[in-house]
Amino acid sequence: MEDPCGQKFIIQNFIFLRYDQSLQEILDFKDKNAEDSETIHSFTDTVIKIRNRHNDVIPTMAQGVVEYKESFGIDPVTSQNVQYFLDRFYMSRISIRMLLNQHSLLFGGKIKVNPAHPKHIGSINPNCDVVGVIKDGYENAKTLCDLYYMSSPELVLEEMNVKSPGQPIQVVYVPSHLYHMVFELFKNAMRATMEHNADRCIYPPVHVHVTLGNEDLTVKMSDRGGGVPVRKIDRLFNYMYSTAPHPRVETSRATPLAGFGYGLPISRLYAQYFQGDLKLYSFEGYGTDAVIYIKALSTESIERLPVYNKSAWKHYKANHEADDWCVPSSEPKDMTTFRTWIRLYLNSGNYNSKLDFCKEEKA
Repeated sequence: MEDPCGQKFIIQNFIFLRYDQSLQEILDFKDKNAEDSETIHSFTDTVIKIRNRHNDVIPTMAQGVVEYKESFGIDPVTSQNVQYFLDRFYMSRISIRMLLNQHSLLFGGKIKVNPAHPKHIGSINPNCDVVGVIKDGYENAKTLCDLYYMSSPELVLEEMNVKSPGQPIQVVYVPSHLYHMVFELFKNAMRATMEHNADRCIYPPVHVHVTLGNEDLTVKMSDRGGGVPVRKIDRLFNYMYSTAPHPRVETSRATPLAGFGYGLPISRLYAQYFQGDLKLYSFEGYGTDAVIYIKALSTESIERLPVYNKSAWKHYKANHEADDWCVPSSEPKDMTTFRTWIRLYLNSGNYNSKLDFCKEEKA
């Protein structure tokens, strides 16, 4: 892909070369003896090196999207194709890093059992303490909020174990995935709460309700941060939309309260990776409910991965025709401008009578 000046996108080539290098390093072990201890050790070192090499892929790709928007702008077809591609790309990345982490944790180092998490199987916890992970996410988001706003909303947490009443809520899950989701949601909720209630200096708490049923684990996070109009809900999951200024890539590890706008779409992918989901329900003027759905049964927590076939290729080649439903403007109409146009039209004398405005009704 080239820009109007004929210069190739540096970020595009940078990402491609990284993945090409990692693939070649893995292929070097194709014909080696998998039973040899030195080979296993060398392969594990390579896996760790590859994992670390790709740590900055998300902010780097995000910077590429920003540069594309600045150079070419954005249109609905491009936005749809970018959304489709990045959803599949990042879901594949989540799966690949899951495999890399599993191998490095199970085969890397001399200590086979992590003293801090003795029951973990790699990165999977057979008895993941859901409430504990939520509290960790809140405390870390609270630290950031205190740093930015010198205050933060409190947490009100309720739990209900319908499956095993009176017992702690535990599921087979990857704690780091759950942490990523709740941490991002807490950051969004705290930022909205602090900014919406800045004039009153009274910050309503963030309410979290955790329920474990027979099939689903549900985490609902409710804030009173003012919410957003319903027409903007889809934008919040769009990689080409963010309500905050973009940080620079070199400072992206600082974990700001807002950044490239990737927190929600990536969090939704983490939820969907094991057949769950993440949804937003907003009440404009009041607040937002964010709901995470996770499979309660490990037998149903199956990887959701993109398939690269002709159907996927056709998605990019398809002609995106006009919608067969009337589509309103994405932004509210400026009625002041509309009234001005009507007044100028009436004063111009370019109409025969008021019947001009009623032709459709009489027809």
